[in-house]
Amino acid sequence: MTKTTPAMHVAVNTSRRTNKSGLDVEYRSVLLRRTYREEGKVKHETLANLSALPDPAIETLRASLAGKTMVEAGAQLQVTRSLPHGHIEAVYAMAKGLGFESTLGPACRERDLVMALLAARICAPSSKLGTLSWFADTTLGHDLGPVSTDDLYRAMDWLGARQTRIERMLARTYLQAERNPEKLALFDLSSSWVTGTHNPLAAHGYSRDKKRGMEQIEYGMLATRAGIPIAVRVVPGNTPDPTAFIGIAKEIQAMAGVEDMVMVGDRGMITSARIHDLKETALGWVSALRNTAIQALAEDQGPLQMSLFDEQNLAEISHPDYPGERLIACYNPALAGRRKHKRDELLHVTEDRLKTIQAAVSAGRLKDAGKTGVRVGKTVGQNNMAKHFTITITDTTLTYTRNPESIAREAELDGIYVIRTSVEKDTMDAPEAVRVYKSLANVEKIFKTLKSRDLQIRPIYHYTAERTRAHVFLCMLAGHLTWHLREALKPLTYTDENRPTPEEPVAGVHRSAEAQTKARTQTLPDGTPAHSYQGLLAHLGTRTRNTVEITGTTGSFDLLAMPTPTQHQAAAHIQDHIHNQRK
Repeated sequence: MTKTTPAMHVAVNTSRRTNKSGLDVEYRSVLLRRTYREEGKVKHETLANLSALPDPAIETLRASLAGKTMVEAGAQLQVTRSLPHGHIEAVYAMAKGLGFESTLGPACRERDLVMALLAARICAPSSKLGTLSWFADTTLGHDLGPVSTDDLYRAMDWLGARQTRIERMLARTYLQAERNPEKLALFDLSSSWVTGTHNPLAAHGYSRDKKRGMEQIEYGMLATRAGIPIAVRVVPGNTPDPTAFIGIAKEIQAMAGVEDMVMVGDRGMITSARIHDLKETALGWVSALRNTAIQALAEDQGPLQMSLFDEQNLAEISHPDYPGERLIACYNPALAGRRKHKRDELLHVTEDRLKTIQAAVSAGRLKDAGKTGVRVGKTVGQNNMAKHFTITITDTTLTYTRNPESIAREAELDGIYVIRTSVEKDTMDAPEAVRVYKSLANVEKIFKTLKSRDLQIRPIYHYTAERTRAHVFLCMLAGHLTWHLREALKPLTYTDENRPTPEEPVAGVHRSAEAQTKARTQTLPDGTPAHSYQGLLAHLGTRTRNTVEITGTTGSFDLLAMPTPTQHQAAAHIQDHIHNQRK
């Protein structure tokens, strides 16, 4: 008979008995026991009865037997390092709760680094070299271990190779009928400038960032109606918008697995030529007419007349030039007022500039009619004001007058825009078509998030097409998590939680009274301070994870700081959001 090395433990036994007086009494015994195996059976031997000891002594003995290091109450503790952790914890909690990590791919070193890159892009966007420095100053540096720039680039290559699979999973999650009964997908294009001279995707084109002389890339973003980024495609910087749109639209059906989806795009992308291409697919679409097309509809005997808006602000019209399409004309009085004010302002500015040129001609400083014409052309063309002026130029004179007929024709269309769609009325009525088109503003919010302090997608430092696409895709995924974080943390920020939806779809949307109160008082309903989204992330980052050492020993342990009330509320709101998303 042999015994293995005995393992001691504290056993607490409780029992209930009825005493002689008929009362139920609970009996508790605390025993120090050792456990051993004899002939294949587990045996217990009682070494001592500890029932008479005070509870703190019992707990101390239990912890000591469990292998924990006990510290004398009066021992001196020293915090040797404090690292920001709360904002990283919020990002990881959201990602894990949504199943985002599993969407990226199987657990591996590359996935860990991609998650760290996403946390860095959300909390402190910077270059890859700057990100490495940020890792070292947060808990990610300790958790990830040694990381080099080569490790980050390998992680980006791993992510880029999985882009199509990840986008397909996101599309099936967010664009399927259960969560997207309207079968809508929003699409828009933007651009960002590129540094260096060797990127094959970089080209000179129309810069939405107003970076003249800089090469750029263009990227198209696919999103849900609420503005959740789903997919992104990068094309050379000189690709026309309509060409980029149709190329990406053809990939959507296979990726999303939805045959009769409705694409929503602005009038610069879904042109008549692209509509012809779209008819070859099963995609429906919603867009708008350009101003020149609206003017044609408003000509004499045309279907677009101001009398349509005598009793309502929208009306369906038709025209032979748009067979198989529905046209919804809308009139927004507030928009009309803004356009009139803007036109009057531009007319005055243009006149002031023309007056300066006229003075130069009269003083003889500008004598050549050709040179005068060049300056005048730049002036009136700067704000598209040439059509509103009648100008006469000679070598010694310059005269100009406003063109009242042109101004009146444009003024007649102030506040009018026309939605065009291929979707049948039974599927989408006129008011809903207007609301759907206006939801394109949610994609604009995505681009603002990508380009602003939130994610800082630009400038782009990569020199290969694959790494450039991986960088944009990484930023899109960070935008996806940012959307969820912003949504979850709305109660603690200035964001409008209950933005009202006007009954009249053409009318503008205004902030709720509660949101206006938050902005005015800078406090929440409970009296605590309100934060901006970035300000709240910074506050979450003040929750540190601390390395604590015991004086006179070599032992140390990590201790997470207690959360502030705001940090505690933020964690609760994130969990509530995750729960709602899983429904």
